Amino acid sequence: MRKPLITAAAAAALLLPLQATTPAGAAGTASTYSPSSNPILFVHGYNGSASNWNTMVSRFKADGWPASHLDQWSYDSRQSNATTAQQLATEVDRLLAATGAARLDVVTHSMGGLSSRHYTKNLGGDTKVEAWVSLGGPNHGTDTANSCFDPSCTEMRAGSDFLTALNSGDETPGSPRYATWWSPCDTVINPDSSVALSGATNTRTACLSHNGLLTDATVYAQARDLINS
Repeated sequence: MRKPLITAAAAAALLLPLQATTPAGAAGTASTYSPSSNPILFVHGYNGSASNWNTMVSRFKADGWPASHLDQWSYDSRQSNATTAQQLATEVDRLLAATGAARLDVVTHSMGGLSSRHYTKNLGGDTKVEAWVSLGGPNHGTDTANSCFDPSCTEMRAGSDFLTALNSGDETPGSPRYATWWSPCDTVINPDSSVALSGATNTRTACLSHNGLLTDATVYAQARDLINS
């Protein structure tokens, strides 16, 4: 069911961020770090910060990932997602050079999925990203964006020029493994179906808030296993 338009107060929740849909399962046996595991670049959402990822990064560390392979990236989330994508390209190259890896994995929350998708589609990122994860991403727009007016936020409106171009043709281009997670209780991404991408593994979670996707143990385990498979 389509949820009603969210007020400006709800728009602030963006600060932390159909193809077959797989059910959410319980966190299973840990998939731990190995020498073949990629470094991971974390991209926060609108008005967010690197600290949004603290819980998830602590879990990756507990599963063996070294701090040098866990990049909690910060950027100006009010600028155009296309501008952010160009900055993301620079950060990807920096992380690959620092770790000596050939490819990396990208984990995104909310609007962070849009700049990273622009990067993989238009800036050659499909050759450098092995797995791409979107937690509650407004991949086809959200009504919440009608309540904010920064360049990046207007790009999150359904039917915006940015989203129309981003979703034209193949929604999951190149060789990366694409995966999305969406919650039926997410009141920031409206409608729920906005998150799923054609060609991706799309997973419905338990009844989680938009920001709860960042800290849920089951979502973490599923995302970890996906990128480490």
